[in-house]
Amino acid sequence: MSDLSWIDAAITGARPQAVAALLRYFRNLETAEEAFQEACLRALQKWPVNGPPRDPAAWLILVGRNFALDEARRRSKQQTLPDEEVLSDTSDAETAMADRLDSEDYRDDVLRLLFVCCHPDLPATQQIALALRIVSGLSVQEIARAFLVGEAAMEQRITRAKRRISQADVPFETPGAVERAERLSTVAAMIYLLFNEGYSASGGELHIREPLCEEAIRLSRLLLRLFRGNPEILGLNALLLLQHARAPARLDAEQNIVLMEDQDRRLWRRELIAEAFALLDKAVRLQQPGPYQIQAAIAGVHARAPRSEDTNWHEIDRLYALLETIQPSPVVTLNRAVAVMKCEGPEAALAMIEPLESALSSYFHFHGLRGGLLMQLNRNDEARVAFDKAISLANTAAEAAHIRTHLDKLAAEGKKRQTH
Repeated sequence: MSDLSWIDAAITGARPQAVAALLRYFRNLETAEEAFQEACLRALQKWPVNGPPRDPAAWLILVGRNFALDEARRRSKQQTLPDEEVLSDTSDAETAMADRLDSEDYRDDVLRLLFVCCHPDLPATQQIALALRIVSGLSVQEIARAFLVGEAAMEQRITRAKRRISQADVPFETPGAVERAERLSTVAAMIYLLFNEGYSASGGELHIREPLCEEAIRLSRLLLRLFRGNPEILGLNALLLLQHARAPARLDAEQNIVLMEDQDRRLWRRELIAEAFALLDKAVRLQQPGPYQIQAAIAGVHARAPRSEDTNWHEIDRLYALLETIQPSPVVTLNRAVAVMKCEGPEAALAMIEPLESALSSYFHFHGLRGGLLMQLNRNDEARVAFDKAISLANTAAEAAHIRTHLDKLAAEGKKRQTH
């Protein structure tokens, strides 16, 4: 095959299961990561020749495990290794036959690894950052962008988290019910950030990384199996499904961004929307509103509108106001400003976001929205400055191209004025 992009997609999709299973075998984070990297190198050598294996995750686990065992034997030289039962103890596994490397047997390893990374000995930000790095293989740059911090700071955060887990001798088995409940909110936040990274695809050539989105949805469903009556986990599942339902309409044939108001809603995945509404209805009946439920409700307002002009922006504004009360943040206020613009006009929206400039100075969407509002108010010189800043912060070519369409419109209007 001349196009080898399938290898990258296969490795990315298999990473969570492979790393989690290797960690279960060896009980050491560095060993598991090293074994996975070696397995990836061998995949790059063999898969182009032999074609993709039936189960890429199983292949990577087996090759990585053999490499790590060989390394252990080489380093021990004449020393006797522990018995295989000790080295690869799988007594904590949720399935009876852990050596049968298929999806049924290692599917819950990832969830186990998530709860390990979200150990309470670590600060919450380190928990989520470590999980995104180890479980999902996101780059430090991608994780830093998700947290709106610098790469150097995030690198230090992840390094400290790894060191602390190693020094604390954290057990690599599924925590009990009480420990799971204590770590639940952090695990949910990590799954949400994982989905958002795939949804925005800020770090790769592919604009939407379906495997990351689908892995986040899979994990959220596993989480729901553990916490069936938790309204926020119901809300998280509904939110991810509603967002993912729009994926087929988000980019045009040239991979340019299509705004929601211009999307062909016939392409939205109605089966995912129906599933999400069922989950959201169940959550609402429990009468314990939370951030994921509110965000899912906002996405639901969009999904219920047959056309963009039918969107109930007053309801969206009300829901964002509730979200600001429960979980205040500059990004929430920025998102609410879009609804305010639709309800009250660009001047009211601009007044709402101006105080956010210092907090969101490095955030692409802030400058993009600000430029759009200024353009609507015919403050074109200021709009041009805002759009230039947005382009400098664009995470993908599609984002930059979208902003350039606004700049082109401003340039065309400027030329028109000069000719009159």
